Amino acid sequence: MTSAVQELLSLLQLERLEDNLFRGQSRDIGTRYVFGGQVLGQALSAAQQTVDASRAAHSLHAYFLRAGDIEHPIIYSVERTRDGGSFSMRRVTAIQHGQPIFNFSASFQVAENGIEHQLPMPSVPAPGDLNPAAPLPAEVYDKLPAKLQRWFGNDGPFEFRHVYPRDELNPPKRPPFQHVWFRLAERAPDNPALQRALLAYSSDFHLIGTTMLPHGVSFLQSNVQVASLDHA
Repeated sequence: MTSAVQELLSLLQLERLEDNLFRGQSRDIGTRYVFGGQVLGQALSAAQQTVDASRAAHSLHAYFLRAGDIEHPIIYSVERTRDGGSFSMRRVTAIQHGQPIFNFSASFQVAENGIEHQLPMPSVPAPGDLNPAAPLPAEVYDKLPAKLQRWFGNDGPFEFRHVYPRDELNPPKRPPFQHVWFRLAERAPDNPALQRALLAYSSDFHLIGTTMLPHGVSFLQSNVQVASLDHA
């Protein structure tokens, strides 16, 4: 496995301190504060460790309360809200420096037969027909702060391919939706709970960028500040 994938898998495997208390480390991926997807994935990992393995997470809602400090670990306190015949509910509070930085609720369900449906797949090119994102020009990259250089300069654990690539240097105004293929850079372990935590981690990429499309602005602009506040 690549070092980035190994590091992410390790990040999502929390240290158990007590029955309902866990500790997770932080990873600097080039963001100013802890990446929201990291807290989301770790919170789901903590919750899953208090639920019977036969019950899979099927929905979650989260709120980011304070910026996370990359230099310090995060404590995850799990509240076992309910264990019913088919469903379980967990609430997780992420704590750093004695203050809550994140609240999270997730519902888990025993596998059951029932009616189901899904929207048809959009008509888009296959991932193999799309090019990886082009690197920033050297003259632009060299002027970025060290944090952003790490964001753009390192190969992350996930590979993304955009159907409609976006020029962050000269962003045009577009409708607020994106089509993005993505995958882990290496095959994930055959562990459904870990795979769900990986999906939660990756779900925080590209959401804020999508909301900025109609406005033609980019997080690279000095007068733009972005942050995740809620996530479902």
